[in-house]
Amino acid sequence: MTTPPGEPGGPAEGSRIALPPLETPDRLEVVAAWPVDAPYQAWRPQVLVPGTHTPGRPPRTFAVVNQKGGAGKTTTAVELAAAWAADGYRVRVIDADPQEAALSAWLRPQHPEGEEPRSLRSVFFEECTLAEATYPTRFEGIDVVPSGLDLARVEYERPVGAEKAVAAALAEDAEDAGSARYDVTLIDSAPSLGLVTVAALAAADEAVVPLRVGGLDVMGMASLHKTIRSVQRMLNPKLRVGMVLLTAWDKSGLARQLSERVAEDYPEVPVVPVRRSVRASEAPAAGEPVRSWAPESTVASDYAQAAGLLLAREGAA
Repeated sequence: MTTPPGEPGGPAEGSRIALPPLETPDRLEVVAAWPVDAPYQAWRPQVLVPGTHTPGRPPRTFAVVNQKGGAGKTTTAVELAAAWAADGYRVRVIDADPQEAALSAWLRPQHPEGEEPRSLRSVFFEECTLAEATYPTRFEGIDVVPSGLDLARVEYERPVGAEKAVAAALAEDAEDAGSARYDVTLIDSAPSLGLVTVAALAAADEAVVPLRVGGLDVMGMASLHKTIRSVQRMLNPKLRVGMVLLTAWDKSGLARQLSERVAEDYPEVPVVPVRRSVRASEAPAAGEPVRSWAPESTVASDYAQAAGLLLAREGAA
């Protein structure tokens, strides 16, 4: 079993990098409704927060989903994790994307020498527990369940109970520990609505949906909404959409149209623009969250604001 950080045989907590607070966060204005009658010249990015919205409390599980590639799912998972870890939460990120395993490459799990690496595929095929597939990263407060191309085996071999495998693994992990090991679990889903994504939604309290401004993501929202409703009905009645993020946002007529469309489709859900940043795009190659690589960027600030809306800050570990 992987030894947790800070315990005998595990990595020393002090040897990990503490994620910094943002010194001068560029916070967006929060509104309860879009100013649809405002002229284009006066229109600017704002965070839409319906009056009925209440941030969740830990422990909480989020699935980051969108069947389109390039929407910003992995960036969303990493930056939300970094924001929560900086606030003192214990965060586990699960890489559920078999295509490129971008999250695993970005966060670089620290495998113990001499041990056979485990992964999310190992959990699906009951070769190990979720705890045994969880590894520390270089960043304090963030652990990761890695993935690889072999996760695709789940889609075509379809092990018994696969739809509920992640939910069952999380429940078993909490039972073994006596309580939830982590304040937050984030699942970075594949750009598809296949079996692994369904398993992620079946395990989640909330779905977080990134939509790329300027892409074709909105055209697939109907399919995603149908999948979420099916999972709610058949597997996970507590699941709800927790947030929509408009990634790669810049001021344009399309951004405005997309904002209004999403607000109409999800009237009870916060909608957060994530402003475009060239500097932030360098972070994955550097192996760091944007929060530590470019803390002055609007991306770091926007995700910090989103994290605060998804999860109440008081009571952090």
